[in-house]
Amino acid sequence: MEPTKKNILNPNKWVQLHADYLFNYTISRINNHDLAKDLVQETFFAGLKAKDNFKGLASERTWLISILKRKIIDYYRKINSTKGKAEVKMNFYTDGEREGEWIEERVPTNWDNEAEKSIENEELNHALNECIDKLPEKYASVFKMKTLQHFETEEICKELDITASNLWVIIHRARTQLRRCMEDNWFKI
Repeated sequence: MEPTKKNILNPNKWVQLHADYLFNYTISRINNHDLAKDLVQETFFAGLKAKDNFKGLASERTWLISILKRKIIDYYRKINSTKGKAEVKMNFYTDGEREGEWIEERVPTNWDNEAEKSIENEELNHALNECIDKLPEKYASVFKMKTLQHFETEEICKELDITASNLWVIIHRARTQLRRCMEDNWFKI
């Protein structure tokens, strides 16, 4: 049996060989030119810091993509967490009884029943997350990657070592279980 060829890292050529590919990968998921450039740069820095951990089993580009994926996931986690939201104060009204500063994320867009809608959305989001947490681990991973993080089928299959048809069966089963869970825990309230 032939020994497995180990790949090596060449950080001096990363920008030349991989920057465009990593940028295009990122921009398709983030849709913000400056942020995409920042995430690619962070990926290169993280790669330099972790280069001693590279085992050579994957190609250099595959290894960098795996770092970049985590950077993208961290970005979405940060913007979707309450801790990650900046408190930007702005003047909504400058005179009258509603005068004052508002935290930007709390500025009402409509004075009607916005509070009720917000509470309902939070409750729905909470119920959905609880249902996702109840899925088997593999179902939850595949569902999140495909539906929430918009990974390509090929990427998910490669990362989780499953076939495309297996992926779609898992997606179908996850959705069926989520629908049942939501019917039991949300729609019957």
